[in-house]
Formats: sequence, C-alpha cells, structure tokens
Amino acid sequence: MEIGIDSFAAIFPDPATGRPPSPTDRMAALLDEIEIADRVGLDVFGIGEHHRAEFLDSAPAIILAAAAARTSRIRLTSAVTVLSAADPVRVFQEFATLDLVARGRAEIVVGRGSFGEAFPLFGLDTRAYDELFSEKLDLLLKLRETTNITWEGRFRPALTGQGVFPRPHQPRLPLWIGVGGTPQSFARAGALGLPLMVAIIGGDFERFRPLVDLYRDAGVQAGHSPDKLVVGVHAMGFVGETDAAAKDAFFPGWAHLTATVGRERGWSSPTRRQFEAMAGPEGAFLIGDPTTVAAKALHASEALGGVSRITFQMSTASLETAAMKRSITLLGREVAPAIRSATSPVFAYQDL
Repeated sequence: MEIGIDSFAAIFPDPATGRPPSPTDRMAALLDEIEIADRVGLDVFGIGEHHRAEFLDSAPAIILAAAAARTSRIRLTSAVTVLSAADPVRVFQEFATLDLVARGRAEIVVGRGSFGEAFPLFGLDTRAYDELFSEKLDLLLKLRETTNITWEGRFRPALTGQGVFPRPHQPRLPLWIGVGGTPQSFARAGALGLPLMVAIIGGDFERFRPLVDLYRDAGVQAGHSPDKLVVGVHAMGFVGETDAAAKDAFFPGWAHLTATVGRERGWSSPTRRQFEAMAGPEGAFLIGDPTTVAAKALHASEALGGVSRITFQMSTASLETAAMKRSITLLGREVAPAIRSATSPVFAYQDL
C-alpha cells in the first residue's frame, strides 16, 4: 500500500491572535512539508483545488511544479482537479508539463468538486454539473492517448486534428477518479476501468464498502481485470507522539473549517465530542500515535476489501508548524513502514 498526504493549502486564523499567517509564509511552509514528505519516504503528495479564501490551492499544478524542483522521488498529484470547471486541454498541458519537470512523477485525480465556487467563477452552469464532468473526462482520456485529436462535444469548441503539446515524460499520465458518496460516480469509474480515490471525511469506513463493491462490479461487467480496479482512500489524518497530542493539534483547524462550511450548508456547529468519536476506534479519522494510525489504516483497507493507497488530509493542522513537520516525519518513518510490511503493492503506474 502507498501512503501519502493531501493538502488544501489551508490558511486559518491563529486561535490566539485571530490573524492568519501571510499567504507567502503559508506557501513556503507547504513546500517545506512536501520536501519533508519526500525525504522521509512517503509515496505521494496531493494538492487540492479550491477557489475560496480559506485555501491557497486554486492553481495546484503550479504548487506541484515548485515542489517537483525540490523533490526527487515522491509522486505529485492533484487532489482533486475540478474537471467540470476546467478546460481538459489546459489541464492536460499543465500536468504534462509538470510531468516533464518531475521526470515522470505527475498524476491527476479528477472530480466534480465538493464546492460550487468554480462554476460561476468560470461562467459555467451548475445545473450541468454532471454533464460537464462526463464530457470533459471523455476528452481528457482521449488526450492521454492521442497527440492530434478530433473531438466534438456540447460544452467546448470542437477539436479538428490540432496537436496538444507538450506530451508527458510518462507514456501515459496516470489518471484517477475522485469520488464522494454518489453511486453513479463509483459505477462510472468502474465502467471506465479507472483507479478510484474515495474521499471519506466522516462516518466510518464500512459504510463505503457497498459503493466500492459497486465500482468493482461495474468494472468487471465492463470487461476490466479485477487487479486493474485500484482503490485509494483520502481521509482526515494526523500523527502525533501520543493519541492526545495528535488530536489536540488537529482539532482547532478542523473545527474552524467545519464550522465555516457548516454555516453555508446549514449544519450544526461541530463539537469536540463529535471529533473524538470520529478519531475513535469506529470513526474514519486516522488520528493518533503511529501505532494507532497504522492499525486504523489497515482496518480501513480490510473494511473496503483492500486498498492500494491512503492519503492523509492534514492541512487543517497547518498552524501547528512544528507538529505538522513532526507528523509528516512520523508518518513516513514509522506509520508507512508498518503498513507496508503488512500489505503489498497491487498496481503499476503504467496501468493507471
């Protein structure tokens, strides 16, 4: 199993002063985090895409390219690219360029996005939420295979044999589908035979098993080999010297973000009790000391019938700079080896 980190480049107010760090300082800290992740042997680092004041990740390919120049082995991916609101040609060009800078370490995770800000920002109609994604995914998949492409769709001007450059370092850019809890999204990824990245940010892992089974069943029914139907998990996670230290470092940022989003969506205010339940043995937060986190990650894999990658969403703890760096180090040097010793690699990048 691969172990990695996803970041949304969160920039939250300091609880003591009420002031956030400067965007410049936060970006510098993020690049330091990616460099540490590379140094301690983690497999992958992902940058999300949001168009909100709480995050600095509206242009993930640029952040990843900066990280590529400072790292040597870690794979670099989006988490996720909001493809519905993007031009697939430009997405392909950006990540092909990243792949050249990184000498073959780039990936793309595409999804529909859980926030709606990108749609009005780029002049798109949210009523076409799924149709936009489906059509643009079709084009992006064709761009991976063909340099000079002829293609016609509903939402973008037709392509009539133009060349799309540059081509990536890898023979084919790895492409994952990022999903939340919509059955149709799981089934689509399976029918296309694409690897699946499941965002599990609440509840428990077991409740996603029927959806993962739906993905695998759809893939087999479409003629894809079961060993090519790769599953990854994106989950809230943080590692500390003790369970208590990890929870104390993570909770303030999580509570701030959850409250902010909750006010927009009509949720009740988050509580420490809710957080403790999610970080407990039955919850989906991978938070605790190295032993606790490794055990929960292995449980997540078992609950979902085997996963090939788990990425930890740590950025809500971003203000705890020293704790963040220590968490990344513990994840790479203690948690990842324990998990790898209990699992085995199940996919190759040329298959993605």
